[in-house]
Amino acid sequence: MLPRLAEIEKDLLLRRKQAQEEHWLGEVEGIDSTLTFLRAKQAAAARLVKRTVANLGIPRPRPDSAGA
Repeated sequence: MLPRLAEIEKDLLLRRKQAQEEHWLGEVEGIDSTLTFLRAKQAAAARLVKRTVANLGIPRPRPDSAGA
């Protein structure tokens, strides 16, 4: 997921540069907003990658305590 988000960020930065050159101020503002959300998503994804996975084992049926 992180490599794909990096690709999207690269593309957005190129589009932002073009929008600035063309003086498309609304487009620049929209891209800036999208970049903000994208970077938050990248940070969240990076945190998930760093989390360790807990080994919970294989579930087993409980022994019958009612003595049926």
